[in-house]
Amino acid sequence: MRQIRYVYHVVMDAFYTFLADDGWAIASHIALSTLMALFPFLIVLTSLAGFFGSKELADQAVSLLLEVWPKQVADSLSSEIHDVLTTTRGDILTIGAVLAVYFASNGVEALRVALNRAYSVIEPRRWYWLRLESIGYTLVAAFTSLAMAFLIVLGPLMLEAARRHIPFFVETNEHFLNVSRYGITISALIVALFILHAWLPAGRRGFLQILPGIIFTLAASLVSGIVFGQYLARFANNYVTMYAGLASVIIALVFLYFIAAIFVYGGELNAAIIKSRLPHGVSLQAAQSLAHVETQA
Repeated sequence: MRQIRYVYHVVMDAFYTFLADDGWAIASHIALSTLMALFPFLIVLTSLAGFFGSKELADQAVSLLLEVWPKQVADSLSSEIHDVLTTTRGDILTIGAVLAVYFASNGVEALRVALNRAYSVIEPRRWYWLRLESIGYTLVAAFTSLAMAFLIVLGPLMLEAARRHIPFFVETNEHFLNVSRYGITISALIVALFILHAWLPAGRRGFLQILPGIIFTLAASLVSGIVFGQYLARFANNYVTMYAGLASVIIALVFLYFIAAIFVYGGELNAAIIKSRLPHGVSLQAAQSLAHVETQA
C-alpha cells in the first residue's frame, strides 16, 4: 500500500508540474518544430546519400525512421516524402544545404527547451554553442540513419550467403531476422532517448535517474501509436473531409503532438522521482544548483 501511495504521489506530482510548465504548449511547439524539421532533415539525408553515391540508402533510412510510426500516419506523408527523396540534389556544401541543416536542428532545440523546463535547470551555455550542438546531433542522426540503412541493404546479401553454408539456421530463423529490422529501429530510439535525457538539457543526470521516463515514453508511445492508428483506420476520412489537401500534414501533426506530450511528461516523471528523494523542503532547482557549485569547487 505504501508503494502504491508513493507511485500515485510521483505520478500526480509529475502531472501537475507538467501543467505548471505549460507542458501542452511545449508539446505543441515540439510537434510543429519536428514537422518543420522533418523535410529539411530528409534533404540533408538525401544530400549525404548522394554524396556517398547511393541515393537508395536515403529511402531505406526513411523506411527505418517511419518503422515505428502507425501505418496510417506514415502512409499519409509517403507521397510528400517520396517527392523529397527522389529530387536530384548535389548541393551538400551549398547555402541551401546549410540552411536545411540549420532548420532541421530546430527540432533538437525544441526538445532541449522541454527538458530544461522538466528538470528545472537554467541553461548556462551560449546560444551559439547550443545551436552548434543541435546541428551536431542532427548530422550524427543523419549519418547513423544511413549506417543502419546500409546494414539493412546488406541484410539480403548476408542471408543469401548464410543460406549456402547454414541453410537450416537461416530457414528456421528468417522470420526472426526480418523482425530484427523493427528491433534495430527500437534500439536506435532507446539510445536516442538516453542521449537526449542525459546530455541535451543543462546539468547531468545518472542512468537510473532517467530510466523511468524513458521506459514510460517507450511504452506510452507504443500504446498511443496503436490507438491512434486504429482511430485513423476508422475515421481518417474525417480529416480528408475537414482539411482537404492539408489532411496528411494535420494527421502527422496530431500524432507528433501526442508523442511530444508523452516525451515531456517522461522528463517530468524523472524530475518528480528525483524530487521525491530529496530532503523535505529542498526544491529540485536548489539541489541542482548546489550540485553545480560543488562540481565547480
